[in-house]
Amino acid sequence: MAATPMPGNPNLDGNPPPLPPLPGTDMTGICFRDQLWLNTYPLDRNLVFDYFALSPFYDHTCNNEQLRMNSVHPLDLSHLSKMTGIEYMLYEVVEPNLFVIRMQKRDSPEKVTPMLTYYVLDGSIYQAPQLCSVFSARIGRALYYIQKGFSTAASKLEKIGHDSESDDANDDATATKETIDLRELKRVDHILASLQRKLQPAPPPPPFPEGYTPSQPTETEQGSETQQGTEQQQPLPVDPIIDQGPAKRTKYD
Repeated sequence: MAATPMPGNPNLDGNPPPLPPLPGTDMTGICFRDQLWLNTYPLDRNLVFDYFALSPFYDHTCNNEQLRMNSVHPLDLSHLSKMTGIEYMLYEVVEPNLFVIRMQKRDSPEKVTPMLTYYVLDGSIYQAPQLCSVFSARIGRALYYIQKGFSTAASKLEKIGHDSESDDANDDATATKETIDLRELKRVDHILASLQRKLQPAPPPPPFPEGYTPSQPTETEQGSETQQGTEQQQPLPVDPIIDQGPAKRTKYD
């Protein structure tokens, strides 16, 4: 029983299923296998073409079919070389697992043009893809992975660049801040030192006039002064340059 996959399914309304592609077209998406035939006959170089003729890959208008109708072996090269048109040739054989059949167009006994290649692998028949289709698929797959790799690398580099820019900005901001603080500190120290050099020592207070007797502080003033002295436990540091201390007063008897 032949198990030939057909593209699509028969319609439920009784319409016939769509016909398979014509032989010689792109049929790389289907596979043919007749398990009943394989169980009945051996698969060798003498019978493999009869098995191939059951598949949808076989063109019944080929020269091999004419030889079969005339009871001649379909792969007899002595007869095929005298004909012109489409023919099949057994190109390579590795019994009983692999048989390669090539479809070609013969214009003369010496001139043939290869068209398509089919292979029988462990009893299943396939159409080999054309070389341009193989290159196109491989190149498309390679370009896909190359583009994916570039996209991944670009995203990682962008992230690394963003982190680096953030770190550089933070470092620059910190460095700028520290530089500004040091400059301001030096500037303030320079100004204070200049002012300190320019200031003159505080002059002594003028002496009391003749006959002046300083008044004695009252009890309230003494209490407030005592309280202020208690609150100020630690005296403030005295600048030896600016504060020259209390001036010496002349005592009068």
